[in-house]
Amino acid sequence: MADGDTALILARAQFAFTVSFHFIFPAFSIGLASYLAVLEGLWLKTGKDHYLDLFRYWMKIFAIAFAMGVVSGIVMSYQFGTNWSVFSDKAGPVIGPLMAYEVLTAFFLEAGFLGVMLFGMNKVGRGLHFTATCAVALGTFISAFWILSANSWMQTPVGHTINDAGQFVPAGGWADIIFNPSFPYRLVHTVIAAYLTTALAVSGVAAWHLLKGDRSPQVKTMFSMAMWMAALVAPVQIFAGDMHGLNTLEHQPVKVMAMEGHYQSHPDGAPLILFGIPDSTAETVHAAIEIPKLSSLILKHDLNAPLAGLDTVAKEDRPPVGIIFWSFRIMVAIGFLMLALGLWSLLARMRGKLHEWRWLHRFALVMGPSGFVAVIAGWVTTEVGRQPWVVQGLLRTRDAVSPLAAPAVGASLVAFVIVYFSVFAAGTIYILKLAGKAPQPHEPAPDHAPIRSAGITPAQAVQEGE
Repeated sequence: MADGDTALILARAQFAFTVSFHFIFPAFSIGLASYLAVLEGLWLKTGKDHYLDLFRYWMKIFAIAFAMGVVSGIVMSYQFGTNWSVFSDKAGPVIGPLMAYEVLTAFFLEAGFLGVMLFGMNKVGRGLHFTATCAVALGTFISAFWILSANSWMQTPVGHTINDAGQFVPAGGWADIIFNPSFPYRLVHTVIAAYLTTALAVSGVAAWHLLKGDRSPQVKTMFSMAMWMAALVAPVQIFAGDMHGLNTLEHQPVKVMAMEGHYQSHPDGAPLILFGIPDSTAETVHAAIEIPKLSSLILKHDLNAPLAGLDTVAKEDRPPVGIIFWSFRIMVAIGFLMLALGLWSLLARMRGKLHEWRWLHRFALVMGPSGFVAVIAGWVTTEVGRQPWVVQGLLRTRDAVSPLAAPAVGASLVAFVIVYFSVFAAGTIYILKLAGKAPQPHEPAPDHAPIRSAGITPAQAVQEGE
């Protein structure tokens, strides 16, 4: 293998590792910020203290997850300059402003109100504090808006032209770029996924305490709210995923061919391959378990609708089928397990056994981390399915990488792996430690607010007699 090919593989592996590690935290903090806003709103409306206890309990966990998300996200921005400088040069006039809008709107909004949310409960009025919590929740959504707009443009690039320097530049207004064809579907699908990820994590924590015999109002409320989210939103997510899939079929049909494992075209209706072993060399799926013509029914709403296969695509333009085939099935399988959990909880609720059925609690506990697995599997499907393009149909991944030697990229990759697994593992362990303790009546709020950023404050000087 040539040194350039090795450097490309290592650069892709590095970005895949860092983005996968990073997205775990935004997927949690986006949903958790909204959950905190709901909890505080319910406390203000009803005056029931267990809502405030839950707010303070999850606010501590949110602060850690949010911090780790911010730190891990900064690293990826530097990689655009170090490992993907050609991409930065060619796509920078489009991607750069979108990333800047995310900083100028979402990040400033979050940074401006986060301190008030975390440490201002006893320092500002209730209305202002609730406003700060809602502002942080809104900021997480706006952040997702801009990041997903940039990513979606790479999937379905429109609204641009190419200048004499070979750069993608806006052609007219920004509306076409921002609201590109795949963006609305990807935004809805991703944000709902974040809400479900949070709901499952919350239900897992509540189920753990229920199994330990804790029947406090805080734990019961936490589990009930999470189960409502699973029961009501999981069906919506399955529908949104189906709509996203149809949009992908329209604009990125090769990705769908790989997801479905369709190496061959099917002129009279394509089967839905449930499981099998993709073999790109032989261009077949070994030991396939399939349902005849169901893929055509799902994708075209017609049992006999023809579907093109990868045999219509040049081999150099095909994504790696095996990875996408299985990541897609992992995501879909978890989605239906979420639906099953939600339906089971409805049955338990109807029979008045929501907090008594231990097998339901065990299922919820096992499903606790499944949302994180699903979102990573979804991103693998989306990003690997776009290969071999970094900008679909316009800029190949191998043409976007920096002219780096493989040892340099490999060394930085090893450094990232070591640092990430040491630093972020410590943060994750601390989150699990916090979640392992049940929320208590009169849950204490964070009391270690920063007094200053640097230097000696006048108040401290007076106290020290200076």
